[in-house]
Amino acid sequence: MAHEYDLVVLGGGTAGYVAAIKASQLGLKTAIVEKSNLGGTCLHKGCIPTKSMLKSAEVVNTMKNAEKYGIESFNPSISMEKILNRKNEVVERMHSGIKQLMKKNKIDVFDGYGRILGPSIFSPMAGTVAVENPEDDEAESEILVNHNVLIATGSYPRPLPFLPFDGEIVLSSDDMMTLNEIPEKLAIIGGGVIGLEFASLLADLGSGVTVIEAGNQVLPAEDKDVANHLKKSLEEKGIEFKVDISLSDESVQKSGSSITFDIGGESTTFDKVLVSIGRTPNVEDIGLSNTKIQMEKGFIVTDEYYQTKDKNIYAVGDVIGNLQLAHVATKEALIAVEHITDNNPLPLDYRTVPKCIYTSPETASVGYTEKELKEEGREYKVHKVPLAAIGKAVIAGGEKGFGKLIVDPATKDILGVSIIGPGATELINEAAFAKFLDASSLELGMSVHAHPSIGEVLMELGLDADGIAIHV
Repeated sequence: MAHEYDLVVLGGGTAGYVAAIKASQLGLKTAIVEKSNLGGTCLHKGCIPTKSMLKSAEVVNTMKNAEKYGIESFNPSISMEKILNRKNEVVERMHSGIKQLMKKNKIDVFDGYGRILGPSIFSPMAGTVAVENPEDDEAESEILVNHNVLIATGSYPRPLPFLPFDGEIVLSSDDMMTLNEIPEKLAIIGGGVIGLEFASLLADLGSGVTVIEAGNQVLPAEDKDVANHLKKSLEEKGIEFKVDISLSDESVQKSGSSITFDIGGESTTFDKVLVSIGRTPNVEDIGLSNTKIQMEKGFIVTDEYYQTKDKNIYAVGDVIGNLQLAHVATKEALIAVEHITDNNPLPLDYRTVPKCIYTSPETASVGYTEKELKEEGREYKVHKVPLAAIGKAVIAGGEKGFGKLIVDPATKDILGVSIIGPGATELINEAAFAKFLDASSLELGMSVHAHPSIGEVLMELGLDADGIAIHV
């Protein structure tokens, strides 16, 4: 059966459903094609469920260290079943909300696998979408004739060639969403954002965690000072780090109930291993060969408005290889829809995008790192304020953290901000807003901040850049 739409969105994840809502608001007849569940990886296997589990781990950590707040510490009984049940309740509540939004905005949702067709009897241009029933290969495909397509199919965990996922011993981040028991010993391959969040989570729940990183720095894309501080903080939790370690088939021995790694000449056995070495875009078998779309290093090539070589086909999110963050994909989707509807959107400046890591302690950043500025040969000046100078941070037990501001010494423009400590993932939004408005360090410093609040660290950083800090 054929249906006609102004816009068809391939993928019902965060970017996809937000794009569909925006398109409907702008008067486009819109459909979403989703093979699994609305909300995608972020809602069901990523952002939301992991943060729910991290909150449970935070509560456990607080109980274990309650004496720091004048209360007797104790080791609570931990039930992974109950933690997963709470996580599932949170996810289902959000999932129900998205389904209601689809009805409210009169968006048609097709359950199935979408594939882009080339020029055909339905349209002289590539872009018509055929939707296959995932449960019945012989069923007739739904045909969605359209004026525009938005590809928002996301990504999936990347396996190691010599260590494929099995869901039992060798786990992906997806598998962690159904982990029914706390491993006594867990190895994590990859010291990036996903790996360290799970390291923090499982260590707080009682696992003996070892992180194996191929590079010489965890969080290689983040500020070196922050990465080193976070590594030290996680080591204080008992997490062991092995950096500059390149694994191979010869260094791994897997049995039916455990896995052993030869690391630096020493053999260590673990109950399970989480492989978190990145994610691969979902671009296979979605009909790209039927289009003029160009690929580069496995990603779809677009312009600044996310338009491909087929002008009626757009792509956003993990499939285009920019920052793999839900809020980035969402903003890209909004810009794409505004471009489709001739609303002259502003291109996204990726240097204004906040990046958050929900470990304990939290870290967050926006803009340039020192390393990036050095590589570009730019002048800069660094200012740091310890959270020990901020009363609310000391109260929260985060006095070991700090804020870091990088400014242009001539213009005092804000080039980058990094924070490690309590509330970092909330505070970074203020820094991102200042960067978006092209605020100077003095403007950041002169704005009145509530006292006591951890956000005062940003005020002090701004003042320090002009040599007039009060508390440092």
